[in-house]
Amino acid sequence: MSGLSKLRGSLKCQVEGPTDTINKYVDRKGDHWLHRRMPDSFGCFSRPIQRCVALLALVFAMNLPLKAAEYFPPPDSSGGWRVASSSNMKKLAGMNPTQLEQAWDFTQRCTQNGGLIVVRRGYLVFEKYFGRAQRNVNPDMASTGKAYASIACGIMLKEFHNQIPEGLSTKVFTEKFLPEAIPLDDPRRAEITLGQLLCMSGGYNGEGSAPTAVINGRAFALKAGAGQDIRNLDQSSLRAPMWTNAGAGYSYSSPEPHIAAIVLRHVTGMDLKDYINARMAKPMGWGAWDYCLHRGDFVMPHANGAGSIAVHATDALRFGYCLLHEGKWGNQQLVPADYITQCHQASPYNPHSPYSLMFEHNADGHVAGAPRDAFWKSGAGGFGLMIVPSLDLVIYKMGGNNGQYDPTFTGVPQPNEVDHSRDDWKPIPRTPFHEGSLGGDDGLRRVLEMVSAAVRD
Repeated sequence: MSGLSKLRGSLKCQVEGPTDTINKYVDRKGDHWLHRRMPDSFGCFSRPIQRCVALLALVFAMNLPLKAAEYFPPPDSSGGWRVASSSNMKKLAGMNPTQLEQAWDFTQRCTQNGGLIVVRRGYLVFEKYFGRAQRNVNPDMASTGKAYASIACGIMLKEFHNQIPEGLSTKVFTEKFLPEAIPLDDPRRAEITLGQLLCMSGGYNGEGSAPTAVINGRAFALKAGAGQDIRNLDQSSLRAPMWTNAGAGYSYSSPEPHIAAIVLRHVTGMDLKDYINARMAKPMGWGAWDYCLHRGDFVMPHANGAGSIAVHATDALRFGYCLLHEGKWGNQQLVPADYITQCHQASPYNPHSPYSLMFEHNADGHVAGAPRDAFWKSGAGGFGLMIVPSLDLVIYKMGGNNGQYDPTFTGVPQPNEVDHSRDDWKPIPRTPFHEGSLGGDDGLRRVLEMVSAAVRD
C-alpha cells in the first residue's frame, strides 16, 4: 500500500471510525509510519470535520497528489483530461518522461501508423501520434473491440439478471437466447456457455490460415476453417466449425464473441452498438464514434462483437480508466466490479490459457516485466488497450495500416488534415542485430513492460 493510500485510509478512519482512533502520519522521507492514539478530547481533533481538514492539510503540505479515484475527466468537448507535462510529471503522476520517450521510440518502429497515449493517477502524461493516427480519428481498432463487447455483456448480466440468472454459466444455444441457431447443426453446441464464448473456449475453430489451439498450456496447430462472412455475419458465426467440445481447449475464434453479442441483442432488445452507447459512451462522455459497418455499398445490419469498434484515442482511455476504477465513473457504477475482477485472473471457463472474458491477463507472469494484475486486449495492426490496476495506469497503443484509417468504414466525419508521411512505410526487417518491427502482440507486450518501467513512485 502506498503512503497516500495509508493516509487516505486514516482520513476515512477519522470520519467514520470510533471516537478513539489511531491516526497515521508519514515522515518526510516517506519511509516510516508514526502511530499515535488521539483520544476524543484531544484539542481540535475532537470533531470529525476538523480532523478531515487537518489531515488534508497534511496531504498538501507533503506535496502528495490526490488519488486518481477522485477524478474522472469531463468530455473532450468540455476540457477533457487533466495533463501532467514533462516538467511536473514525476511530481503529479510519478512517471519518468525519459523512459516514456523510449517507449514512444519503440512504438514508432512497430506499425505504419500509430500512437502512444498514457494516463496515470488520472493525469494524461503522454500523447503522441505518427502517420494517419491522431486524437480525433476513428480507426478500425480490429479485435480491440472484443473487450467492449465483453464489458457490455458484463453490464447485461447485472442489469438483466432475472432473464439470464445463471450468468456466465448459461448454456446459450437455446430457443430463448439464440433462436437463429435452432435447429443445431452440431450437437456439441448445446453445451456451450456464455462464459466459454467470452473466453474463446467454446470449441470453435481458430481463425486465419494457421489457427492455433491450446490445451492446458500446450499449443498446437489446427486446420484452417471457415470464419466470419460480414455479409452474413450472424449465421456464419453461429455455424462456424468446431474443433473440439465446449471447454476442452482454447482457440482464438472471432465468431465466439459475436455470438455473445447476439445473445446480448436478444436479452436486452438492443444492438451491441446501441447498448454500448447508452451504458458506456454517453455516461463517460465519448466523442463521435461508431462501428466499421460500411463496406462499399453494403452496410452490416448489426455491430460485430468480434471487433472493429472505432473510438477517439482519449475515449479509449476513458473506457480503460473506467475498468481501472472497477467499473465506476463519477458516482455511477457502470460496470459490475466483480466482472472486471474476472477479466484479469484465471477463469474457470478457460483453464487452458491466460485469456479471460476477452482480455489477455498476466496472472501467470508470462509478461516478465509487467505486474501480474495487468490485463489488456490487442487488435490486428498493433492496436491495444492495457490496464494495470496496481500502478494506477492505462495505456492505449494505436497502430494500423492505411486501410484501417479509411473514413468510409464508419461514415464519421474525420479531421481535414491527414499526415501521409508514412504512407510508404515498410516494416523493419529482422536481422542478427535487429529484432525488426514487432507489429503484433509481442510489440504490445513490450510497450506494456516499458511504460510500466517508467513508473517512479
